[in-house]
Amino acid sequence: MPGRIMVGVDGSAPSNAALGWAADDAARTGAELRIVHALDRQPYSVGRFPDFGQWNYLLMAASRVLEAAEAAARERQPSVPVHAEVVEGTPAAVVQEQARQADELVIGNRGLGGFAGALLGSVTTQVAGQVRCPVVVVRADPPERVGEVGVGIDDSDVCGPAIGYAFEQADRRGARLRLIHAWQLPVHAFAPEIAFDVDEVRAAQRAVIRTRTAGWRERYPGVDLVEDVQSAHPVEALTGAPCDLLVVGSRGRGAFGSLLLGSVSRGVLHHARCPVAVVRPAEDAGGREPRAAVRESR
Repeated sequence: MPGRIMVGVDGSAPSNAALGWAADDAARTGAELRIVHALDRQPYSVGRFPDFGQWNYLLMAASRVLEAAEAAARERQPSVPVHAEVVEGTPAAVVQEQARQADELVIGNRGLGGFAGALLGSVTTQVAGQVRCPVVVVRADPPERVGEVGVGIDDSDVCGPAIGYAFEQADRRGARLRLIHAWQLPVHAFAPEIAFDVDEVRAAQRAVIRTRTAGWRERYPGVDLVEDVQSAHPVEALTGAPCDLLVVGSRGRGAFGSLLLGSVSRGVLHHARCPVAVVRPAEDAGGREPRAAVRESR
């Protein structure tokens, strides 16, 4: 179970939606809600000129954003313990550092400083690729609820923590869990005449789902499951499913921000209309099941 859910706020519509999502999830899980606003003085710092009280104005503005967020969270979920704080630094650095103490991070898909037509802000892309805890990215206008959580499943060990997170979310919400596995027939450039038994391939792909989810089915027997096997690109299969939440794993490879996400998780973050949770394997878990779910099963 998450002990602390952190949400980054800046007063934008996506961050307000993220705040609501985080408060609701904290109420479902019994977690503490920590609201953080990053106060970045760098754009206003000019070394050759005196401050003239600008810092005080920045502090006042930050305090107003934080107070509004805290009031909204308490009104939405009065039973949730809330801690709110202004932290000085660039938004990406503040969120990454503060998320070290969180069990889940919730952020808007873009903040006040983003370009009008951008689907994802630079902070969101960087944070989602580098933070170790699950990161939930929320848009300003999520679709109406349908009572379903979706999770992407492949034949690698990387998706294990994502599957566990999805089962837990579905169980807490009383939602159906859609197990989404996309496959594409290989194309042999030098032997295009090779034929495949599509029914046999589809059966093999369903076996992948059942193998990957066997342990979680035992832990959460009350979760209603739908096996969704599609011959499609993974991003297309995932974003085409009507869900309240999409959960994807991330391979966690690469040296720079968004490269840590992997092409599928990046594509889902760009194209999904519903909130998306990116769940990376814990550093000491080696791709095994998340510790929160293991504790609950004991």
